[in-house]
Amino acid sequence: MQLPLTGSCQCRAVRYRCTAAPSSIYACHCTECQRQSGSAFGMSILMPREAFSFTQGAPRTWTRSSDSGRMIDCMFCPDCGTRIVHLPQHSPGLAIIRAGTLDDTRSVKLAGHIWTASRQPWFEVPAGSIAYERQPPDFARLIEAYAAIADRPD
Repeated sequence: MQLPLTGSCQCRAVRYRCTAAPSSIYACHCTECQRQSGSAFGMSILMPREAFSFTQGAPRTWTRSSDSGRMIDCMFCPDCGTRIVHLPQHSPGLAIIRAGTLDDTRSVKLAGHIWTASRQPWFEVPAGSIAYERQPPDFARLIEAYAAIADRPD
């Protein structure tokens, strides 16, 4: 991925910039990501929080309890409602960016899948993929898997 990474909400009123490469990118199949994305899963980019900043607009914050019971600050555009980033309260050094908000999504590569216990029954996790039925104890395996594929040409 070419740095800096940039992205925005759907109406482009809120924009952001990332100055570090993603630690990992994964699909989350929890019911909240399904509801929020309006799809079978959400795609998330793990990023050091200090590398993420808003460059335009003033996002709003909604705090919710995740399926794992942890509190997450969800930042979204107050105009179009697009969810942009999640800031988990239990991990103050981590930002989880919604991958679809990137200006250029062509280099998004999934390292694995989480919350597969609530995946849609018609979705098959690719053989050999890292998969967790619920919240992983940490992101170490997803980070390691992403490092192995991040710079590989498609």
